[in-house]
Amino acid sequence: MRAMNIAATGMLAQQTNVEVISNNIANMNTTAFNRRRPEFTDLLYQNLKRVGANSSDNNTIVPSGIQIGLGVKTAAVYRITEQGSMQSTDNTLDMAIQGKGYFQVLLPTGETAYTRAGSFQLSPQGQIVTAEGYEVLPGITVPNNAIGVSINGSGQVAIKLDGQVAQNIAGQLQLANFPNEAGLEARGNNLFIQTSSSGAPIVANPATTGFGSILQGFIETSNVNAVSEITNLISAQRAYEMNSKVIKSTDEMLQSVNQLK
Repeated sequence: MRAMNIAATGMLAQQTNVEVISNNIANMNTTAFNRRRPEFTDLLYQNLKRVGANSSDNNTIVPSGIQIGLGVKTAAVYRITEQGSMQSTDNTLDMAIQGKGYFQVLLPTGETAYTRAGSFQLSPQGQIVTAEGYEVLPGITVPNNAIGVSINGSGQVAIKLDGQVAQNIAGQLQLANFPNEAGLEARGNNLFIQTSSSGAPIVANPATTGFGSILQGFIETSNVNAVSEITNLISAQRAYEMNSKVIKSTDEMLQSVNQLK
């Protein structure tokens, strides 16, 4: 009986669904986290009577045939890149991107990673870095004698020195954008890596055409909606239970066959 194996694929699919939902809920307070959504597709079909086949010597054609589905599988788990809310932190080096784009981060391996989590700090050398100490490209250093740092919407970093009225430009932040954001590979720590699916990054200054602007003193919150996730969790649980009932019913049918004399 195929029903038992088919229901088993359904249970595995809903297990994946619950795992994705649980990860979304776990990251409700993660800075700039994008919720994930699983996509499912049906498995191959077994043709007991092929559609369009000749059913007689008079060239009559089978109009629909008999195709038995073999279950379901997970096709993809993709990120929903909806803009999160802006939360004020009053921290000078916290930055949020209003619109499209990613900050560029230099990893210890020499690779360039990308993030929307703008919770930045200063290294012992005065460089703007992530919470893990990775340098934010293109590499901006704030002098030790700076008494103020301001970042405008276009990503220009200006510092104020003690005893000076005018501000000095310390550097220019740049953002990267991708043809297919969903193709970026997540590496943890709010970092993403370029892949052949994402395409090559397009780098430009913030607030230019196609790129978001920088908002200093704010961070972008997670775009996870707690109510939607709980609703999806209930639906996944019910689907899991229904597939388990199919297995139970199939087992009872097989038991009835075994009891025949």
